[in-house]
Amino acid sequence: MGHEYNYDIAGYDFGWDVKSGKFTFEGEDAVLFWISSAMKTFFDTIEEISGEEASNLVFESTGFRQGLVVGQYFEKMKEVSVAEAADMITNTYATAGWGLTIIKDLDFETKTFTAFMKDSWEHKVNVAQGKKKGGSFLPAHYAGVFTGLFRTNIWYKIKQHQLEGHEHSVIEYFPSDVTIADNIHQLARKKESEQIRKLEGLVEEKTAELKELVNKLSSPIIPVLEGIVVVPLIGKYEEDRADQLIVNTLNRLPSYKASYLVLDLTGMDQEIGPHAVSLIEKIGSAARLIGTKTILVGISSTLGIEITQSNINLSKFDCFQTLQHGIHYAIGQMGRKIYNHKKQS
Repeated sequence: MGHEYNYDIAGYDFGWDVKSGKFTFEGEDAVLFWISSAMKTFFDTIEEISGEEASNLVFESTGFRQGLVVGQYFEKMKEVSVAEAADMITNTYATAGWGLTIIKDLDFETKTFTAFMKDSWEHKVNVAQGKKKGGSFLPAHYAGVFTGLFRTNIWYKIKQHQLEGHEHSVIEYFPSDVTIADNIHQLARKKESEQIRKLEGLVEEKTAELKELVNKLSSPIIPVLEGIVVVPLIGKYEEDRADQLIVNTLNRLPSYKASYLVLDLTGMDQEIGPHAVSLIEKIGSAARLIGTKTILVGISSTLGIEITQSNINLSKFDCFQTLQHGIHYAIGQMGRKIYNHKKQS
């Protein structure tokens, strides 16, 4: 029994060498795939890995470049006109199971035409995938074919898809500056921009969270005794952070029924600016408006110099070297004393 088979179908040669597992179409190595299973799996996998947008560009780019090879091959056949080449190509594809494609309104001067496609393998794959919109491989493929035939960059516009319920897919073709390389570059830039925006958003979100945490931790209100609260000022206070501290402190002071607010300046940044001095004056003056007196403790030499060089007068506040002295003073002003009760033997 023989192992080689050759058939002429509509003028096209199909050959099988079963012993070597070789299939040829028009004398060239070819391969067969089941459309609704194997080809569907191929497309599904690319879309799963690359995402829908990138996958569409992959199919479009591959289709165009394959078509360009075909078009350039037929363009070199000088005895064949563009119209004849178009018929040969569409008939070849129909014989190979690519579906029916009819080229209409082919204009050699304007290099425009319209393609009507029916029951293409891509349409069948899209049906098997449950898609609602047709693909771009074959539309781009014919753009590549005629780019090669016309030696002019041809692009396309899909007027309707068979998948939408029409009898045919209808695609218009025309000269254009659009190129596959441009599309790939634009998608790469778009993806890059999207990634940058995501990272910027993440940075902004984390920065806001960190800023909120710093504000909460760096200047807490500490009730040390009944009627006395301490607010340690830590780090550097620019305008935004200073305003936030004032608002938080004044909003929370009434709940402590504080008669004295002790501002501990020990932990303030040595490179203080005008906002720091203004902050001290503002928070003390505002506290006085709600009946709370302010005591300043832990003024460093650097801060002292900054205060004297500013136009802000802090002499209305009682000042002490240490936090302990400030608290003792506040206790005394409230008519109280601290007793050291030693355990009797």
